[in-house]
Amino acid sequence: MKGTLGILVVLALVCGLATANVPLIEPRQYEQFCEAQLVSGTGYIDVATSIVDKKIALEYYDMMTGDGTIEMDATHVYSQEPNKLVRPVPNYNAENCSEEPTVNATLNFFENTKLTYDSDKAPLQGGKFVNSKAFYGGIGANIQEMFSVNEMEKDQTVFFGSTKNSSITHTVGLNTLNSFNGTWGTDSRMHKIFYKDIQSHELFSGDFEVQKEIKFHEAPIPERNYICPCAGVDC
Repeated sequence: MKGTLGILVVLALVCGLATANVPLIEPRQYEQFCEAQLVSGTGYIDVATSIVDKKIALEYYDMMTGDGTIEMDATHVYSQEPNKLVRPVPNYNAENCSEEPTVNATLNFFENTKLTYDSDKAPLQGGKFVNSKAFYGGIGANIQEMFSVNEMEKDQTVFFGSTKNSSITHTVGLNTLNSFNGTWGTDSRMHKIFYKDIQSHELFSGDFEVQKEIKFHEAPIPERNYICPCAGVDC
């Protein structure tokens, strides 16, 4: 009897750990942040942005330094209430099964950077990290970018949703189109203690063109009743 009880307790714990996360609830007094910049010039560059919000399980860090010629059009937008943050993301349209390359989605975080850089003095060095932190109710998934380049053209979008009103609840994603001379790479991981570990690593050094999309998603409980059977965040 004691043995059977012990097995039932273990099974209950394992099942509890494996259960999908419920969507996080938006605060009634929600908070937001928006930064948009257009930069063109030659000289020393030192740029950094960080956003950490335990209420929506978001960790985001972005930094770069260099000395050269740069043109950059960059936007960072964060909102605890995703109905106030609607932006285009890749391949999402749950309402009408459209095959358009981008559609509008309600998000907790969105970042888009269009950048060109050229220098014979010092490389542009930096990185980016976005994390849905499991300890705060996220899905334990993160994506990291790192680079050291003498020349680069980049068009990149980062998107994140974790709360109930987001149309991509419990999703972390990055979509990038790069052309560069130097070193560039990504590391991505989704980890669930005791039962899941997904990892991906890529690093390129030389003269490359790269088009890449990374997405991690965990279906929330309850999940939205989509019209399209494969809508949402399916690859």
